[in-house]
Amino acid sequence: MLKEQLSSEIFPKPKHDGKIKLASVLVIIYGTEPKVLMIEKSKKLNIHAGEIAFPGGKWIEDDDDLLDTALRETREEIGLNVTRKNVIGQFENVVTLNSGFTISSFLSVLDNIPQLKINSEVKSVLHIPLIPLLDTLSDDQDPTHKSIQEMYKFTYKDKVVWGASARILKHLSNRLSK
Repeated sequence: MLKEQLSSEIFPKPKHDGKIKLASVLVIIYGTEPKVLMIEKSKKLNIHAGEIAFPGGKWIEDDDDLLDTALRETREEIGLNVTRKNVIGQFENVVTLNSGFTISSFLSVLDNIPQLKINSEVKSVLHIPLIPLLDTLSDDQDPTHKSIQEMYKFTYKDKVVWGASARILKHLSNRLSK
């Protein structure tokens, strides 16, 4: 049922004019009582340090397309090998405000997740119950924030998901509510 609700066309080819910084992430939902897999980034990173995010990263010339980027980065960051055939959809692109990346987000729904092995970019892996997380949605309308984008936040225990990751979760929530 979840796969049917979330499936969509996939457009993984980068629209690259040389000026846009491209990245992609993989939104992984798994289990019979669906959980979403997110990571807490290492505080030692130059950008997005300590943030709660989806596995993924910067597009490089060796990547065939942005889906290849998301799959490669997921494998590198958390040791999870997801194949292209396990990717069932894509969400609208989002732009990071602080680093200027245009992020493509792809979706995979899996039965289960094997033991993961994180690399130095990742502090920890979070296995978050999906529906309770989506129920924490709040508009983060800070009048001092001069953003042209919608701002949301989600919470899980003592963790706050905000920025591009929260906008991706909002796209997920919107698709589930249709």
